[in-house]
Amino acid sequence: MAIVEKQKQRGKFETKTKMYEVNVHPQTDRLYYIQLSKEAIQGFLNAVKAENYSVQHLEYTPYARLIVASMLLDQVGDEFGELLRNIVHDRESGGFTIGLEGVTKDTDEYVIFSTAISYLLGSSNFDSMSGKYYARFSVKHTDNSDSYLRQAYRLFTLHTDGTFVDEPTDWLLMMKMVEENARGGESRLLHLDDWKDLDKFLNHPLSSHKFTYKAPSSKNVDQEIQRLTFFNYNNKPGACFIDQFVYPETIEEAKYLRDLSHSLETDESVTELELPVGDLVVINNIFWFHGRAAFEGNPNLNRELLRQRGRFNQ
Repeated sequence: MAIVEKQKQRGKFETKTKMYEVNVHPQTDRLYYIQLSKEAIQGFLNAVKAENYSVQHLEYTPYARLIVASMLLDQVGDEFGELLRNIVHDRESGGFTIGLEGVTKDTDEYVIFSTAISYLLGSSNFDSMSGKYYARFSVKHTDNSDSYLRQAYRLFTLHTDGTFVDEPTDWLLMMKMVEENARGGESRLLHLDDWKDLDKFLNHPLSSHKFTYKAPSSKNVDQEIQRLTFFNYNNKPGACFIDQFVYPETIEEAKYLRDLSHSLETDESVTELELPVGDLVVINNIFWFHGRAAFEGNPNLNRELLRQRGRFNQ
């Protein structure tokens, strides 16, 4: 496809209404940047308060998550939910960023807003690590966890989510809740179709091998899953991979996984996304890899993130 045609294709969801504006993201033309009006955001937060919908209420009462999604639609229009779903399903894009535009700094309201967005996409999966439909976790100067998730000064390598659970993980939402004394630590993203070595690993004999995935104890998931690294998704490749939790059985398998991970990490198309506090990014988990750059050392480092991941509703 010619460059001009690609640019036109990737900008097809650009739009502007009184309550929101959609543009191609300034850092990568694979993503969209959605800017809500402050009037719409404040109207949404006021409606949530009027109904006394707290974070605890959303945790305890699943239908309340859909109600707050409807409250957001009341402010911006019913077509907004279809717009978000179309972007995340769209192979040329598959992701967007959106935020609260400084209207609030209340992290409970961040949770509620992110829930409204996620339940316009589908339904959140149960997060075994937190015991809720979402997880909040901090990255600090010191850590003794059993994965790279909270280890600030390590590269958190590119991967997809949901590798070690037996349920669909179609999309992923990550929101920056708090950030203090942080340099580095950008979200690293790579669209599967931009990976220069995709064909090399897709056509390798081990691409059709089912690898065993097992989670560490902190994930609170006690099962083994066998998964293909690549699979058919709407007649194009989908991917499932994380280097930390895959258990090869032979040296040949280990070298394939090592080389695959190295190729992802060194690919020229990796984007290091700058995400302000109060903003979130959503990506299609089937054809986007994500990770995190290492932070620069600081004993007062404090970043808190929120994660939701889930499935598309039929």
